[in-house]
Amino acid sequence: MATSFYPPYNLGGDGIAVWRLGNALARRGHTVHVVHCADAFALLSPSGTTGTYPNHPNVTVHTLRSKAGALSPLVTQQTGLPGFKAGPLREIIESGRFDVLHFHNMSLIGPAALAYGPRDAIRLYTTHEHWLVCPMHVLWQYDRQVCEHPRCWACQIAGHRPPQLWRHTPAFGRWLGHVDAFIAPSRFTLRMHQERSRGWGLPELPFHHVPHFLPDQESGQKAEETMESAPGTTPGRPYFLFVGRLERIKGVQNLIDAFRSYDRADLLIAGDGGHGDELRAQAAGLGHVHFLGRRSQAELRDLYRGAVAALVPSICYEVFGLVVIEAFAQGTPVIAHDLGALPEIVDESGGGLVYRTPAELIAAMDGLRLDPHRRRRLGEAGHAAYRRLWTEEAHMTTYVALLREIAERKGLPMPRLAHLEPAGAAPVYQPVAG
Repeated sequence: MATSFYPPYNLGGDGIAVWRLGNALARRGHTVHVVHCADAFALLSPSGTTGTYPNHPNVTVHTLRSKAGALSPLVTQQTGLPGFKAGPLREIIESGRFDVLHFHNMSLIGPAALAYGPRDAIRLYTTHEHWLVCPMHVLWQYDRQVCEHPRCWACQIAGHRPPQLWRHTPAFGRWLGHVDAFIAPSRFTLRMHQERSRGWGLPELPFHHVPHFLPDQESGQKAEETMESAPGTTPGRPYFLFVGRLERIKGVQNLIDAFRSYDRADLLIAGDGGHGDELRAQAAGLGHVHFLGRRSQAELRDLYRGAVAALVPSICYEVFGLVVIEAFAQGTPVIAHDLGALPEIVDESGGGLVYRTPAELIAAMDGLRLDPHRRRRLGEAGHAAYRRLWTEEAHMTTYVALLREIAERKGLPMPRLAHLEPAGAAPVYQPVAG
């Protein structure tokens, strides 16, 4: 697996997703090598690493560092080439005799590396964000709005990112052409890539829908266990919960605005980020808004269980919404902004509500606060959908079905992957193109 960021050298959910997948494969007896760029992390997060992320013994992590330091990821950003990382990166990929090469966030590794490695390896690429069709990664235009009408050059300059000329050359399409399957965690993200890639003159890419998952040990229960009853709110004052990075695109500022007039419950905010100080200043004087900082998975499970609902107010195009399935794993409904992939997950699960306006947000919160039976029904529906669609087992079944499809198409044997899939299991999502 190759990715720009890997825990603890990660900034967001992409590194966590790679860590979860690599360790899930390792627990099933596979040998997994992960290569990532510490220089890229240091460039974007000079404050250093946070958190502890242990790896299974079957996982080997290769941390790339260059004497060029910050210059290394800058060269990659401007050329699309691994640059100073090319030698060790190529050596790792080509000396491992890997059956599968799974690429993730390649923004500061270099998309040219998609051509590295043996030709008979299965090559996957997961779109953890919209970087393939957005130089700013998240389809967030001028740092103030979702990107509906691309103006990439002006947006990059406004965002203090030097334009990437290589995106406008045939080389970009050739690099992507080495990939057997592109994985989109949501149908929304799949559609956005299909629509936006035409604007870059890219070839039609073989996309497949394979959602993210939550490992059993992080959900707090085994996948085969049933949930006897949806948890209720803790005694005392009810609360709603936000979990995630404190960045403008996550929309926490809109929650604080809503709770300025809504004081019938508390707002608990778990997480940290560059927007944290501004948010704390905004919430000054609001005694029912509480900043909890970073919390462990065990602490988050308790917080989810006790909440009336988890609030997901993102104002950007989320690729999936891991917080949603984290809430569902604990039988807690969600109230999500009707944007990006969030309404897709809510609709598919029946485990929550969506809103478009502040008034709709407050109405949804008060509705669940005042009707515990409805809250319970939504929580149970979300939990049932989680067990059906977003567990580790469900993901692996769909993942291996995609590998089999590619192997058959390329005429490759797959005996060493056979035990990934339970006997008689069918993929939860049919991993067919589009």
